[in-house]
Amino acid sequence: MQEATGIQGIPPMDRPYEKCRRLGPAALTDAELLAILIRTGSQGISSISLATKILSLSKDKEGLLGIHQLSHEELMDLKGVGPVKALQIKCIGELSKRIASAAAKRGLSFRTPSTIADYYMEQLRHEEQELMVCMMLDTKNHLLGEEIISKGTVNASLVSPRELFLAALKFHAVNIILIHNHPSGDPTPSEDDILLTEKVRGAGEIIGIHLLDHIIIGDCQYISFCERDILKKY
Repeated sequence: MQEATGIQGIPPMDRPYEKCRRLGPAALTDAELLAILIRTGSQGISSISLATKILSLSKDKEGLLGIHQLSHEELMDLKGVGPVKALQIKCIGELSKRIASAAAKRGLSFRTPSTIADYYMEQLRHEEQELMVCMMLDTKNHLLGEEIISKGTVNASLVSPRELFLAALKFHAVNIILIHNHPSGDPTPSEDDILLTEKVRGAGEIIGIHLLDHIIIGDCQYISFCERDILKKY
């Protein structure tokens, strides 16, 4: 009854379902969209109120961006969120990342760093730790595969050229592109980033696997070593 009372306190035309039917999903607030997806609240709290609490739960990022950072356990600590709702919310975050990646994939060009950054942006910019991804390419720069090389701090001592080239050789690659994220949101290369890139570039030239670029993903921004001519300095 308390849930119904909460909904009844909203004018019928402004309730999420009715508003969506009348004006379309673009007219809904973030909380209203999430309320429709989670469908119900719990005893004493409406679905909109619950959605609002979920959106404010992240300590680092507010709103929809925070959903990516919330763990299953953190969601279940919130009154009104059980195992099913927690899984629904996590799937919403994953679905949004996949939609963004699928849209970016259509324009992906391995000679254009901005398209590579777009492809990985939603996948990597929400991560709370650094991930290093290696893209393996053939002689015509067709993608043979990609592999996460390391999780955690990306530096020259923890990510060795050996790991990268073992992955590249497995795919019979002749070119590689490195991509990793900075959880701080600032893609400016660190000394370790530059040192690692130099080591990989040098080792690759010896064995015939060429490093085409190293792209660092920040929060809606990126830096390409190739675009900045950093690779040419080696």
